[in-house]
Amino acid sequence: MADKDNGRKIIAQNKKAYHDYFVDDEYEAGIELLGTEVKSIRAGRINLKDSYVSLKSGEAVLIGVHISPYEQGSIWNGDPERPRRLLLHRREINRLIGLTQQQGYTLIPLRVYFSGQYVKVLLGLCRGKKNYDKREDMARRDAQRHMERAMKNYR
Repeated sequence: MADKDNGRKIIAQNKKAYHDYFVDDEYEAGIELLGTEVKSIRAGRINLKDSYVSLKSGEAVLIGVHISPYEQGSIWNGDPERPRRLLLHRREINRLIGLTQQQGYTLIPLRVYFSGQYVKVLLGLCRGKKNYDKREDMARRDAQRHMERAMKNYR
């Protein structure tokens, strides 16, 4: 659940994103959350599957992330699937709007982690993979696994 990566406590990863997309660039963004959502994230109750980032009207909005309601919360628990605003600099948003409109890229959340006391999202600027690309990746991983097994048995 919580691995340490460069002093960051990783809460959730979107492994399917690496299977379905080529990740060309990565951006770190803050996320606007309610207090009970932060407590739920600390408990590891977040799901990034089938989520994406929408860029419209000069804002970046995280859509499709499911944060389970905090069990000890009250009426202040937010909707688990509500759109959440991302905190990026204006020039980053403008650059991302240009890239996603012109070159067929999409923004996918790859990882959610704590950086100090703040919840951060690692966004990937991604291009979609075709089926033959996915087969090539699987074949490459299988070959690597086979070589590692052979080297292990050789020693």
